[in-house]
Amino acid sequence: MKNFLFPCFILLFIHYSSAQEDVLFFQTNWGYSGKTIDFIKKAKDSGYDGIEIWASNIPIQQKTISQALKMFDMKVIFLCGSNPNLPYEKSLEEYIGYLKNTLEQNPIAINSHTGSDFYTFEQNMTFISEADKLSKLYNIPIYHETHRGRFSYSLPETIKYLEKNEINLTLDISHWMVVHESLLNKQKKLLDKVIQNTNHIHARVGFEEGPQVNDPTAPEWKNTVDRHFDIWESVILKQWNEKKVVTITTEFGPPNYMPTEPITRRPMSNQWEVNVFIMNSLKDRIKKIKN
Repeated sequence: MKNFLFPCFILLFIHYSSAQEDVLFFQTNWGYSGKTIDFIKKAKDSGYDGIEIWASNIPIQQKTISQALKMFDMKVIFLCGSNPNLPYEKSLEEYIGYLKNTLEQNPIAINSHTGSDFYTFEQNMTFISEADKLSKLYNIPIYHETHRGRFSYSLPETIKYLEKNEINLTLDISHWMVVHESLLNKQKKLLDKVIQNTNHIHARVGFEEGPQVNDPTAPEWKNTVDRHFDIWESVILKQWNEKKVVTITTEFGPPNYMPTEPITRRPMSNQWEVNVFIMNSLKDRIKKIKN
């Protein structure tokens, strides 16, 4: 297995054509309180290629989203998920129906919150297997996000699944930073296995005690931010090596993910501006890789 965390591998990719080096950025509507069309326009104006939002099962909402996407020439990745509060059988039934409905809307991909940390290995694998069948049937990728509360809530638990199956992942490394109270600097071997299976990135910066720093532009978070960027770069290089388009969703969230002042609950930074900062910083880093 190739080790994609070694900096020397950068040299293998700089001669690829621009078509092979495409990176598409998506904005989350998590925490956005305005109209869908206004959100999509704002994302377009901010430099994004598309949006990532929870899929709707309501036809009128689906039509509104589809029309706005066409109007602004934007792509979409839909979020779907199983309901871990339901008994396993009921949750699986709803999940399959949700995926089918969403696939019919023809997104470029689906990001899935899959299973539960309280389901068994076999039960979680059934969710993954059913998603894989539907992905192949519709020829639309379904990525399973590394996420607290899901089958992929920790690095070693996710490895158990990868050792038994080939699973397409969305890597949101911020979750594991807090789960393991670590920036995972000593877990390179395990991270390499995850990176090999990663096809989509959720770009949020977590730390040892939480899933989101208060402001990634603050100097006290530099080492933490750099650590995340190094991991994201490894995924980018892996995708380019496989001649795949890279997709990245900037996913800093609103309160209570966003730390707030006491009493007033005023956010410590501007969510939209922070996500744009992450996107532009990644674009700058990508330029350096290419040059």
